[in-house]
Amino acid sequence: MRTPVLLVIAHGSRDPRHAATVHALVRRIRSRRPGLRVETGFLDFNIPSVQGVLKSLAAEGVRDVVALPLLLTRAFHAKADIPAVLRDAPPRLRIRQAEVLGPSPLLLRTLERRLYEAGLTPADKSSTGVVLASAGSTDPEAIAVIAGLAREWQHTGWRAVRPAFASAALPRTQDAVRELRAMGCERVAVAPYVLAPGFLPDRIARGAAEADVLAEVLGPAPEVARVLLERYDAALAPALAVVGA
Repeated sequence: MRTPVLLVIAHGSRDPRHAATVHALVRRIRSRRPGLRVETGFLDFNIPSVQGVLKSLAAEGVRDVVALPLLLTRAFHAKADIPAVLRDAPPRLRIRQAEVLGPSPLLLRTLERRLYEAGLTPADKSSTGVVLASAGSTDPEAIAVIAGLAREWQHTGWRAVRPAFASAALPRTQDAVRELRAMGCERVAVAPYVLAPGFLPDRIARGAAEADVLAEVLGPAPEVARVLLERYDAALAPALAVVGA
């Protein structure tokens, strides 16, 4: 039985840093699991498109694909855009859509490591307020996930953690920074909960102008690659259970 191809589906961006980061993450996935074929498709702005990759795979004779949204929350793209694209795939393909990456303890670990790379230390946690800055969404489920993640992260020892959004929802990054400052936090840090650079991450960075620390985006971190592979394996688990029954 051939191992299903992993198709990583990224949003795409006019900013070339976005695609470069996606490709770096895919290279890390390949290095972690050399026997797995990993392809990349973009919903917009970049090539190859998801539709183009699916047609190429079908033409090669591939039968099984796991489509993995490179997204942190289950919002419009995961619920509507990607399923619509997958429904239009060549009929010979059997496609399973994996879950989005978040929430995951591994992603929290990456956020914390990015803050330490930006200059904080574990000793700073109890006196530091953190803004968990995401791209934003109109989907209530996605907003609730970010708020829940902020509460969970605060319980690990930070003075306070507040969610913020670059678009579609409030508060904005700069407002959360000011709230934490008004609370009396000795220092304020901004942790972008985004996968790759681009327009909205740049907006987060501008909103962090009054913060003491701005971390890098999650990027091609080893933890992110590990989450991707976990989602791939989980998508196959029901099928494997049937085969082994």
